[in-house]
Amino acid sequence: MSDAMIRVPAEVRDRLAVIAESRGTSIRSLVQEFAETTLTAEERRERAERARAYMAEHFGVDVTDDESAAMGRKLREAFAQQEDAAA
Repeated sequence: MSDAMIRVPAEVRDRLAVIAESRGTSIRSLVQEFAETTLTAEERRERAERARAYMAEHFGVDVTDDESAAMGRKLREAFAQQEDAAA
């Protein structure tokens, strides 16, 4: 595997270094993990469609776009509350 250089402002590099150190890893590993685990918008749509199809097939539940959006909002709120509590 060949390496590539990514230019970021010094503040970003320093922030990545702090995050990596707190996780006991390197900036390189941190960036690699991010790239491997972060879904694109298209990947998220595909995953959502597979989940909807699975729920319809196995549970007889048809999730509407409005229901999906409402659940997304609830999840974001719950994660935000969890982050606030941890801070």
